[in-house]
Amino acid sequence: MLSSTHEQLLKEKGFIDVPLAEKNWKSEIQKLKKEKNAVILGHYYQEAPIQEVADFIGDSLGLSRKAASTEADVIVFCGVHFMAETAKILNPKKKVLLPDLKAGCSLSDSCPPQEFAEFKKQYPDALVISYINCSAEIKALSDIICTSSNAEHIVRSIPADKPIIFAPDKNLGKFLENKIGRKMILWDGACMVHEEFEWQQTALLLNTYPEAKFIAHPESPPEVLKNADFVGSTSQLLKFVKTDSSSSYVVATEQGIFHQMQLSVPDKTFIAASCNPQRKTCVCGICPHMKRNTLQKLYLCLEHEAPELTMPETLRKKAVLPIERMLKLSELIR
Repeated sequence: MLSSTHEQLLKEKGFIDVPLAEKNWKSEIQKLKKEKNAVILGHYYQEAPIQEVADFIGDSLGLSRKAASTEADVIVFCGVHFMAETAKILNPKKKVLLPDLKAGCSLSDSCPPQEFAEFKKQYPDALVISYINCSAEIKALSDIICTSSNAEHIVRSIPADKPIIFAPDKNLGKFLENKIGRKMILWDGACMVHEEFEWQQTALLLNTYPEAKFIAHPESPPEVLKNADFVGSTSQLLKFVKTDSSSSYVVATEQGIFHQMQLSVPDKTFIAASCNPQRKTCVCGICPHMKRNTLQKLYLCLEHEAPELTMPETLRKKAVLPIERMLKLSELIR
């Protein structure tokens, strides 16, 4: 289904050559990409057809690196709003497009900038580490950004006597506290997808699939993470299933990662932690925001170079500093 924004674009541009349903989306996207010197960045949680046309697939850290180093004139970010914002922050002179501007993030939304600014004032001596799943305004209020891939490394790099505010994901923050043994001041935010995973449900699944290992993303609740065989970012989960000897896995993260897992190790079995073992169906584990992007929207986005992600330069300059600190530190953990 096309958004009203894309329908309006069609009317304004007089796009009436070939009916949309008859388009060979993948080949048309490849043509436009070459014509416009564009690069398509796709998150692991995007639908499979988008992953198949993307130039680079990755998690937030990997895609941030690609966004910072690309020589393309146009960046099309197939992900959610904060990811495209990050690309724009790092590439102020490039055109950054997002197939659907309404592709938001529940975790980012859980940390309103004005409320966080007041929260921060309560701890004037604290250093602010913000998970990259946040708005440009929150990044501008932060000292350093992290991703789930490098969060442990970044927290460990801060002197032990320095208080830390960790935002916006309370589950990732609690996971780091337990692993490192360091108390932090946690903002009370969470991802709607990962927050739905429950250990009781997962335990039933593991009884149904006794040979499977349980792996989870650190945005999941503490009880889920406590019982996992492995906890890691999307890229780390993918690497784990490639190298681990098990043949089946119950996976607690957004189901978009299953496409890359299955491509990498087609002989292995992946079961969503949200599955009901009685009905063999999945009731959650899918991000509705990530899935707003489609091949049709990607094509229209490239064709009309819209919707475009923009922001005030004053905000961008403030937000880029903590991201650059993260990228510099991250060079040590490639």
